[in-house]
Amino acid sequence: MNLHKIVIPPFVTNCYILSCGETGAAIVIDPGAEAESILEYIDTNQLNLKFIVATHGHVDHVGAVAEIKRRKGVPFYLHEKEKGVLASYPQGARRFGFPDDVPPEVDDWLDVQKTYTFGTCSFKILETPGHSPGGVCFLFDEHVFVGDTLFCRGIARTDIPGSNHEQLLESIRSQLFTLDENLVVHTGHGAVTSIGLEKMSNPFLKQ
Repeated sequence: MNLHKIVIPPFVTNCYILSCGETGAAIVIDPGAEAESILEYIDTNQLNLKFIVATHGHVDHVGAVAEIKRRKGVPFYLHEKEKGVLASYPQGARRFGFPDDVPPEVDDWLDVQKTYTFGTCSFKILETPGHSPGGVCFLFDEHVFVGDTLFCRGIARTDIPGSNHEQLLESIRSQLFTLDENLVVHTGHGAVTSIGLEKMSNPFLKQ
C-alpha cells in the first residue's frame, strides 16, 4: 500500500491518500480542505479513486468531501452516529471561513462488521467515540488511522458538543491499546506514532 499525507490548513489536519500499488485503486481519508491539492495528487499519479471516508464529521476533516465527490463521482462513508455532527456543519463552516457551508452528503454509513477494500488493500472499522459520537479508526494490517481519537503523546479534545472524556479514554484503552504495539498510528493532526509508544508514554493514559 502506498501512503501520501497532505497537511491541510488552517487546522493542520492530516489528510491521507492511500493507494494499491498493484491496481492504482485509491481512497481518501479525512479531506478537510484543499480539494485541488488532493485531486492533483490523484490525477498526477493516475490513481483510480474508489471512495472517501472520514474518521468523524467535524468540518476540518470533511470540508473538501463535497468537491471531491462532485469531481470524481465517488461515494462518501461516515459513521451513522455522526448525523448530529453533520447537522452543525454549516455553523462550523461559517465560523471558520470555509467556502461551502452545506454538509457533505453521506452515501452509506460505515459498518463495523464489514471489511472495506480498494484493489488488494483492505481495512476494518473500529468504533472509538469520545471526541465525537461516531468517531472511528481505520485498521489495516500494519497501520491504523485514528483521526482525532489519539495523538502523539496526546488525546482529542472533549470540551466540545457531543464529546465525552471518559468515553474517549475507554475507546482508546479497549479499541486501540489492545492492538499490536508495532502498529503505526497515523493521527488526524501532528506526528506519526505507534501503539506501543503511546501505551508507554502518553501522559493522558497513565494508569
